[in-house]
Order: sequence, then C-alpha cells, then structure tokens
Amino acid sequence: MAGDSLGKIFRVTNWGESHGPAIGCVVEGCPPGMDLNEADIQPFLDKRRPGQSNLVTQRNEADQVKILSGVVDGKTTGTAISLIIENSNQRSKDYSEFAKLYRPSHADFTYQQKYGIRDVSGGGRSSARTTASNVAAGAIAQKILSQLGVEVVSWVESVGEINSNLATEKVTTELVESNPVRCPDQEAAKLMEQKILEVRKQGDTIGGVVRCIVRNMPIGLGEPLFDKLEADLAKAMLSINASKGFEIGSGFAGTKMLGSKHNDIFFKDDDGKIKTHTNNSGGVQGGISNGMELDFKVAFKSVATLMQKQATVDLQGNPIEYQGRGRHDPCVLPRAVPIVDAMTALVVCDHFLRNKVYA
Repeated sequence: MAGDSLGKIFRVTNWGESHGPAIGCVVEGCPPGMDLNEADIQPFLDKRRPGQSNLVTQRNEADQVKILSGVVDGKTTGTAISLIIENSNQRSKDYSEFAKLYRPSHADFTYQQKYGIRDVSGGGRSSARTTASNVAAGAIAQKILSQLGVEVVSWVESVGEINSNLATEKVTTELVESNPVRCPDQEAAKLMEQKILEVRKQGDTIGGVVRCIVRNMPIGLGEPLFDKLEADLAKAMLSINASKGFEIGSGFAGTKMLGSKHNDIFFKDDDGKIKTHTNNSGGVQGGISNGMELDFKVAFKSVATLMQKQATVDLQGNPIEYQGRGRHDPCVLPRAVPIVDAMTALVVCDHFLRNKVYA
C-alpha cells in the first residue's frame, strides 16, 4: 500500500493496524547528537491516548512508546529512529458482524473495492488508532523545533455551533490543557463539554474545528509551487481521520473581502524586523513563510460510528439495518488537538531541514 510516508528530509513512515499486536513508525532525518528518550515522547502520547475522560472512547490503552533504534546512550545517532507502541486492549469481536456489511461513511466499502480485502477489526489501517504513531514522531519534531524557539499550539475552536471567542494571543498550552475539551476559552469549554455529553447520551456524534498557530516561525520555509508550506500543511491535516476541511489565514472569509482590505501591509518594527500589520495570509505568502504566525484551522466531521440504528447494505447490496458497537469517540476534537500539533510539527520541521540547503 502506498502513502504510508510523509516528509522529504524529516521523513516518517507509519505502520500497523488498529487491532494488530502493535503500531509504530520509522523516523528518518533526525539530526545526530540530540538528547532523546521515551520520556520526551510519552507526554504527547498521553494527551492523545483513549480513555482519558468521559468525552472520549473508553478503550484503555497505555500507549507506552519504546525506542528500538537510532538512539545510543540517550543521543540520536542520525540513523533511522524506530518507535513501537503495543496494542493491549483490542476487542475484535465487537466488529465481527461488520464483515457482512458496509458501515455508512466508513472505509469499509472503498477498501473492499480498491484492495479486494479489508481488516474488519477496528478498521485496520483506516483507524484513528494509527495516529498515535504520528504523535510519537511529532514529539521528536517538536523537540527539534523547541530548540529553535518555535512553538506549536492547537486548540478546539468550536464544537457544533459553540465557538471560542478567546483572542489567539491569549492562548497558551496551559489554558488548552486546563479542561478535557481542550478549549482555552473556559466558558465555551463548559458549554462544549455539556454538548458532547448530551450528544453521547443520544447515541449520536458531533464535529467541530481545531485551530493551530505556530509562533516564532522562521522566514523562508516552503517552496513556490507544489511544495508550498500551506499545501503540505493541508495534506498533513487532511490525512487525519475525520478531517474534512482546511483553511489558512482568512480562509474562505477572505473571498468576501476586497483586496484593499485583505492585503497584509508591511512595516518595520522597533527591532528593525519587517512584519505585517495584519495576518490574513496566515503566515504564508507565495508558498513561503513570512515570519508571522502560522494560523490555520482544520474541520472535523462528526464520528461515523453511531449508537443508533442506521440503514445500509450488505456485501451483495441488499438493504440491511445495523447499529454501531464498540468503544468510540462521540467527538474527535479533544483528542485531535495533539494530533494536529504533531502533524504541524512534522511539516514545519521537514521544511526547516529542507531550507538548510539554502542557508
């Protein structure tokens, strides 16, 4: 199967299935001599892991990461870093009946048509379980970026019709992690939590938007054509399970603005640095970072698995009724935040290392 790798210099190859013995990844391109051990990676996985609150799936996985290669005496060697996370709490029997039908809005039908075979248990490669490997790899990327002073912060901007109104400059990682919804606007977070629990009680699901900013961005990351920084960010974000939309800067709202209002006007600040008064470009112009904050949003649809009866068809196309079983998120947003952080770090780190060629 193609499409298991992301990045050109800082390259991550993801492997494993939801209900297999383990999942993991191989990280290439990490510079040698950097301090690294499991304790640097585990906190990021703990943010993504299932069972952390009553708002998410109750699958109980410790998500303990092990480094198998690429690190000697706590230092990276510059060779491939192999990471493994063992699966320990699978319930494959919860999925046995789904072998005879196609679940609405899942990958069952498309996988069967494309490959002629599919992993029924947990969805196999199509499961969000595989994002744990990306979060582990993203932890390494975030450590590299932190040494450059680059900070990645994502948060839940909205759940359904409930929106956060907190200004981006006030958002901190501490505020994001202060509640189970991962919304830094405390009042909005309470409403979001109530809504998610209400939807869960109804056996339904709900979607929303994750917003991400990257502070202290270097100038010059990205290429002017097919490898534009925002294009690679969009690809990374739309690779996340349940993601359905990406917009950077003004996004679709920019279509309603006149150019005279949308243009980001340059000026020189007191430190002699050239900046822009506004950031409608989202920190990227001509595919290349301009030194302003990266600012983008990712839309996540409501989870496809409902605890309600739905109409579908069996493998022969005959009408059939089915009801979701197993342990599933009523809303992916709280656990999507660390995944967006990780995917952002992977893209920015890769472009930083690519850009060193021109330094």
